[in-house]
Parts: sequence; C-alpha cells; structure tokens
Amino acid sequence: MNDLLTLAVKAHGGLDRWNQFTSVKASVSVGGALWHVKGQPDALKHIRVEAHLRDEQMTTHFVDQNKRMVFTPDWVAVENEAGEVLASRENPRSAFRDQVFEAPWDDLQVAYFNSYALWTYLTIPFLYCYEGFAVEELPSWQENGETWRPLRVTFPQNIASHTREQTSYFGPDGLLRRHEYTVDILGGANGVNYAYDYREFEGIAIPITRRVFAYDENKHKVPAPVLVAIDISHVNFA
Repeated sequence: MNDLLTLAVKAHGGLDRWNQFTSVKASVSVGGALWHVKGQPDALKHIRVEAHLRDEQMTTHFVDQNKRMVFTPDWVAVENEAGEVLASRENPRSAFRDQVFEAPWDDLQVAYFNSYALWTYLTIPFLYCYEGFAVEELPSWQENGETWRPLRVTFPQNIASHTREQTSYFGPDGLLRRHEYTVDILGGANGVNYAYDYREFEGIAIPITRRVFAYDENKHKVPAPVLVAIDISHVNFA
C-alpha cells in the first residue's frame, strides 16, 4: 500500500477495524447554495442514511415524511417506507446530460448525486484500498499553517462519483483535511471539500462537519458561498 494511504488508513481507525464492518447508519443534514440553485433548498435537511461499505448502495430516509431514496450506480428510486416505488430511473447519470448548471433537479437526480457523494465521504480513506483504485502522492501543500500531503486517486469505472480523478489532502496526523475534485454532472464545476470536527465511532474516525467551496485557478478556496454544507451525527457501524 502507498505510504501516505497507509498513514491515512491507520489514522482513521485502521483497515483491520474497518474490515469488521459491512454497513453504516448516520443522521445527516445537507444544505448549501447548490441546493437553492437546484430548487431543493431544504430537501435534505433531516435525513437518515444506511449504506453498504463493500459495494456502493445507500438508502436515505426522510425523517417523518414516509419517504426514502434508494441508490445504486445503475438505478435510483423514490419509495414510501413500505417499499412502494413512487418513481425510479435506470442509468441515472444520463439524466444530467447536457444540463446547464442552473437547471433544477428532480427527486431522482437529488437521490443520485447526494447518495454517491455521501457514500464516498463516509468511506474515505478506506475506499481507496478497494479493488480498482489507483493512488499517487503529489507534492506537499501548505494551508492553515500546516503541511498537507495530497493523494491523487483514480476511481474505477464501476464506482459512481464526482469524477474519475480526485485528490485527498491529509494532515500531519494522517486525517483528511481537504478533498478536491470537479463534478462531471455539473458540467465540470470544481469543488474543494473541507473535513472538520473528527469524532470516533466504533473505533473509526469520522469528520462530522464538511463544507464545500469552489476553488480558483491556484486551487485556493473561494470562501463564499458555501456550496454544500454537511453535518453528521449518530453514526453507527455494524
């Protein structure tokens, strides 16, 4: 395993501990300027997610709404809590083709984007140890008075994510500080995702606060607006 990835995995709880689990549940609140642009400003304010850790599947429950979203890379659905399908879509990524940035999203587009994004965030850095991922350490980066070590990651084709090549920056303690990418389904818009407020759940370190910003030509964050705000609580691994 790459030296930086080894450090990061150990700092987040270790691969042996991670491999004891197959699923995770969490309470999450998602907001930010992106959701206003997409006509869904409060859609994800009170949700509970259940995700598989070994394959990319997630169910999102809308608290007190008798509604849930079911996601895999090839299929998404909106159901009631009894499992009746209210709407579904095969090949969900195709629904974003040729959209302008300001185009509103329907519930199935929300389901696809939010699910793959949260699944990725909840599994980093262990995700990078999975079959098909390729990693390479890049030159160090200075930010917030620290030296961060960037890890360029190439995602395999079978994983739905923002884009194939992303960069995660790890602090001297090995914890994720920053996650940088472009977003294919948003026309290549860029994002830099900062991870804060680490808490330990069943031996796994999780940043319970994430804030996503745009970045400039020098890859420095543009401080406003906050594009996506993610707050996580009540995490349980099983």
